[in-house]
Amino acid sequence: MERFGISKVFGMHNMPGLPVGQFAIKPGPIMAATAEFTITVKGKGGHAAMPHGTIDPIVITSQLVGALQTIASRSTDPVEAVVVSVTKFHAGDAYNVIPESAEVAGTVRTLKEEVARKAEQRLRAICEGVGAAFGATIEVDYKANYPVTFNHPEETVFASDVAAEIAGEAQVHRAIQPVMGGEDFSYMLEARPGAFIFIGNGDTAGLHNPAYDFNDEVIPHGMSYWVKLAETALAA
Repeated sequence: MERFGISKVFGMHNMPGLPVGQFAIKPGPIMAATAEFTITVKGKGGHAAMPHGTIDPIVITSQLVGALQTIASRSTDPVEAVVVSVTKFHAGDAYNVIPESAEVAGTVRTLKEEVARKAEQRLRAICEGVGAAFGATIEVDYKANYPVTFNHPEETVFASDVAAEIAGEAQVHRAIQPVMGGEDFSYMLEARPGAFIFIGNGDTAGLHNPAYDFNDEVIPHGMSYWVKLAETALAA
């Protein structure tokens, strides 16, 4: 950014469910910080007909998946935002064999650094406790990824006003709820003041859904926004 003299940054993402021609934004945290975890449960494999001679990693991991949900429901203040989603569960490859190990993976989303730290601490503590309770070894690989996407107040007003000029004030939502998705534009907002805005994609399938389709009708609205933003900023 220093090389090109960039003083402010602005970004955009389409939003399924928001009507075409509308924009949505807010000052402060607009998208979540993200983390990824992989948990490996190591037990003792054996014949499925003789489970008493095993330490069943599937049963243990199933207990663990449920316990992880208490990070949000019992360990975090209800007014704070945290999401813990297990998105992978792999174990075994035979009908009559209890496997030696199982693996789950997923994501944690938060809007505050202190909540992120506590979520990781609780995840590790739950894994340690469940492992001890069942006599299994549990390994945790936890990686923090994108920081919170944080819109700077002055630049948020500027971006909102630009959107209102091209779409009309009624088409701009200036105080939406934060979205718990993550965004790599957050790194740019850490380096420079700026704002990230959503543009309506219409009544389409959600992001990361196999049926999702970018709505080409959005393109003129997005182009108009960027042209107006550049003209207004450069004229100042």
